[in-house]
Amino acid sequence: MIERRDLYIDGQWVTPASGEVITVDEAATGDVIGMVPAGDVTDAERAILAARRSFDAWAAVPIEERADIVTAIAAGLKARDEELGRVMAQEVGTPIALSARVQVGLAVSVFETIAEAARELPAQERIGTSVVLRVPAGVVSAITPWNYPLYQLAAKVGPALAAGCTVVVKPSSVAPLATFALAEIIDELGLPDGVFNLVSGRGALVGDLMSSHPQVDMVSLTGSTGAGVQVARAAAGTIKKVALELGGKSAFLIAEGADMDAAMDAAIRSCFVNNGQTCSATTRLIVPQSLLAEVEERAAALVGAMVVGDPLDPATTLGPVASEGQFRTVSKYIDIGMDEGTLIAGGPGPVDGRDRGYFIRPTVFSRLDPGATIVQEEIFGPVLSILSYEGGAENGIAIANDSEFGLSGAVFAADVPSAVAIARRMRTGQVAVNGGRFNARAPFGGFKTSGVGRELGHHGLMEYFEMMSLQFPSADDVEGFGHAV
Repeated sequence: MIERRDLYIDGQWVTPASGEVITVDEAATGDVIGMVPAGDVTDAERAILAARRSFDAWAAVPIEERADIVTAIAAGLKARDEELGRVMAQEVGTPIALSARVQVGLAVSVFETIAEAARELPAQERIGTSVVLRVPAGVVSAITPWNYPLYQLAAKVGPALAAGCTVVVKPSSVAPLATFALAEIIDELGLPDGVFNLVSGRGALVGDLMSSHPQVDMVSLTGSTGAGVQVARAAAGTIKKVALELGGKSAFLIAEGADMDAAMDAAIRSCFVNNGQTCSATTRLIVPQSLLAEVEERAAALVGAMVVGDPLDPATTLGPVASEGQFRTVSKYIDIGMDEGTLIAGGPGPVDGRDRGYFIRPTVFSRLDPGATIVQEEIFGPVLSILSYEGGAENGIAIANDSEFGLSGAVFAADVPSAVAIARRMRTGQVAVNGGRFNARAPFGGFKTSGVGRELGHHGLMEYFEMMSLQFPSADDVEGFGHAV
């Protein structure tokens, strides 16, 4: 049992306003494995005001020093990767063979690359008789989800601190435990009081205040599209910056002539990673009609070879979903899929030998209409939909773009130039080309209802600055400005 009784506010571990707690379940058993405080609006107010008081002094710290602190946070996480990997295997269900490398390793990489970007970013830019300064956005509310608890924190806390912003973090109630470890690391580094604050609590209370509070200058949320709409509405009243990384229903398009061994391995991996609990998962596999039977056979074999089991077992390749609520949601979609398509693998019903926990059979449906419910709606579990197209790749592209989302995607074609030609026509924030992998330095974010703004690398860092233009009387005055580029 991991028990967290205090919140981290204004540089100290403090007793929350109420004695209420949020329990954390183990995904594999449903047993309670931890508890955190159920912070309320009093706690959130206290944290926001602490962040406001500390902002001016933190913004004045040289960016090189702030970057060094972000690097030190990465080192602190890396030193605890086995411990934190185990925690997230329990609360999220990520197989332990991947948890330390993906759940913790990605967070470490993001903190490191954000620090690098901060050191490389010019502090100002000259445009004629003006000098444009990059100044910290202010107090940032960071609201994070449960599927990648540390990575999502890193994508917000790293650039915010590096840019000179102060931060109030609210983690998901489903998987909050790793966030407290991050607070411990930051506390040990001795950051000024109020620069980083942690308030766990219910989104309807804490999250709403963190989005609407007049002393908050920016809100960064990763979550569902519905949650993004709520945050945007709450933030609108005070006209603050909003960065939203939201849902996805991403397409993996295979074209004629593709290497089918490589394409299918990549398609299955990118759909089922983290048990399908990934916003950028390519859950729509779009293939030429001539290859449909082969694709179905390959998908059934690859999914059938998955080892579904305890995420703490190194042999497990697919663990449970994170919560009872998510289990019910995914199960509902599988039931719908039975009426909408042809079942290729998995399906409804319990996983063999598992009478407790939130286990879902990895499931593949095929021969679906592009407008089917399981094709259009984000399921956020181990479910793949296969669709086919006839004619040229343009017909496959049309199916790929037939979605309210536009977060990610993938293309496999006979060669890279052919794949790029297809990728450029997809309305989505990033596209993996012939097996391209995730890059923590490249911008991440979506089109349409998948969000606003970008995370990661110098593009993500820029979200946490405002632009200030200094207008000079003449070019000579600009030359005399001591910090001009």
